[in-house]
Amino acid sequence: MSQARYNVLFLCTGNSARSILGEAVLNHVGGERFQAFSAGSHPKGEVHPLALDVLQKRGISTDGLRSKAWDEFAAPDAPAMDFIFTVCDSAAGEVCPVWPGQPLSAHWGIPDPAAVDGPDFRRRAAFEDALDQMRNRIAAFISLPLSSLDRLALTSRLQGIGAMDGATGSRTSAA
Repeated sequence: MSQARYNVLFLCTGNSARSILGEAVLNHVGGERFQAFSAGSHPKGEVHPLALDVLQKRGISTDGLRSKAWDEFAAPDAPAMDFIFTVCDSAAGEVCPVWPGQPLSAHWGIPDPAAVDGPDFRRRAAFEDALDQMRNRIAAFISLPLSSLDRLALTSRLQGIGAMDGATGSRTSAA
């Protein structure tokens, strides 16, 4: 018996670090059950080099990763999303496009590693921390019995994942 395949969109403002980490990690660990995407409300146009570096050093593919606008996923021919997670506080507060199919959403705020100044080791550590937080949330997400939870229970669980250690902001719904 085949399981459902879920489409997941990670949103951030710049789509250069946190949302990219989410896309890459879920595609790496999600197997055939998940297809992850990422986008930004105001994409920077390039993926942060440290995001790519920490992913590669952890053995996670960076093939095809690019900074893109969320409008790409609101178009009529875009894949229908089942889940949408905002990973930065500013994107969570923005007015999102109307997503077809009423996907479940939650805010999974993670501190912005690209905003960290200082020596290289400190900046790299910020990206590694963001990656670890994202991996932990994704591990909790993919372990949920998605097909057996009703919409209300699933929304509550997704919000709980967003409140895990390292969470930023207080927003509990994303779209």
